[in-house]
Parts: sequence; C-alpha cells; structure tokens
Amino acid sequence: MNDGSLLAAELKIAGRLDARFFALLEAVHQTGSINRAARTAGLSYKGAWLLLETACNLAHEPLLETATGGAGGGGTRLTAAALGLLQAWQQLQADHRDFVRAQEARLARLPALHGLLRRMSMKTTARNQFAGTVRHLEVGPVSAEVTIALAAGGEITATMTSAAARRLKLKKGKEALALIKASAVVLVTDFSGWQLSARNQLAGTVSRIERGAVSSLVVLTLPGGAALSASVTNEGVEALGLKVGAPATAVFKAYSVMVATQP
Repeated sequence: MNDGSLLAAELKIAGRLDARFFALLEAVHQTGSINRAARTAGLSYKGAWLLLETACNLAHEPLLETATGGAGGGGTRLTAAALGLLQAWQQLQADHRDFVRAQEARLARLPALHGLLRRMSMKTTARNQFAGTVRHLEVGPVSAEVTIALAAGGEITATMTSAAARRLKLKKGKEALALIKASAVVLVTDFSGWQLSARNQLAGTVSRIERGAVSSLVVLTLPGGAALSASVTNEGVEALGLKVGAPATAVFKAYSVMVATQP
C-alpha cells in the first residue's frame, strides 16, 4: 500500500475485463498500434492479442477497426462500441475510487479498528511483529535505546542510532511495532546458573514445531498469549529436547530488533 491506504479493491467488468485490459484499450486508442500498445501496457504482443481477441469474441459488435496502407497509413482504431466501453470503465473507476476513499474515511472514525488495521498493513519478512507503546527512551550522542511495552504484556528493548530515533520521532507513549527475524532468536531451555548479555529474554511454552529438511520453526506462546517464532536447526531441536508443551526462553539482542512507527 504505497499510498498509505488500508483498503484495496479490484474493479472488474463482466468478471474478466480489468484494469490491464482497459490500459491496453487506452494504449490502442492513443497509439493506433497493437504492437506499441502492448509495450505501453507492459504486455507481450501475443498476450495483448489474446486479451483483445477474447473480448472481441464475447462482444456483440466489433471493438477494433484495422486499416492497411492508404494516405493515413495502416493501424488499429477502437470502434464506437470500444470507446463507449472505455468511457464507461473510466467513469466506473472514478466512482470506485470515491467509494474506497469514503470507506477509508469511515474506518478512520473507528479508532480501535483503524489502529488494528494500520498495525496489520505492514508487509515484511520479519516473522515476529509485536505491537506496543514506547515505555522508556534514552537517546545518546551516537546511539539510542528504546523499550517497548507490548500490548500482550512484557517488553522488548531495541537499540538504534540516535539519528534513527529522531527520524522515527520516538517519545514515551508513542505507538510502535517491534520486528524480529526468526533467525535472530536463540532458544534456551536451561540456563544452568549462567546469565546472558542479551537484553531481551522472553520465557514461554513451545506451542508448535514445524520441521523442515534442515531447520525447524519453533513457536513459543508467551504468558500474555503472543506467539514468538524462532528458526532452529533440526539438530538444535533434538539437542534441546524441544517438544510441544516444554518451557523455553527466547533470547535476542537489542540490536536485532527493528522498530517501526507511524508519522
């Protein structure tokens, strides 16, 4: 959602005529050439003809007129029927955009739902994403440390450059997301009296193990109900004796945590 919109909907006519088809029609109208129109619409010549022939076969009247040679040269033009179809699409598309914007405005009047959808709208490869608010912030000359109190309970600490903290406009009470890749999480089942330097240590219970050819995805359920995933080699799963219901602690460095905020 590059435009920041929470809603997206695809408009189609007759179940098959979509934006790609009408972009091709518009390009034919502008260029007078199937070949040039295909390039303009980002299609292969064969793909463009396939779209046009399918539509023409279903229409009750011709959509294209082809001229060869003559004073004006050859080319392809849209018939009156095709122009009418194109104009109808453009009007429907404008109405469709207005409808989506109206529904977006309606969502904005529902703060709880709007906030939930905002948090869910980010697309990232980080398996672990936790919503919370900034509980503590310490900004130094070079680096900054931020502690995020999770909505489900517990907290996560992240370190970043001071410039990044300023760019994110971090402050106490600001809503934030903490993102951690599963590969950055180490699981510990027995500390044997040792203490680790990693700031983040979240105890939970193994709730799922998805075994792969080389590694497994181990999911811990934390006390507040949140799920945290770790990527562990199959040898590691065996060595730790990991199984569903077993206690384990997820450990990860503060510098492994990415923080996201809304402007």
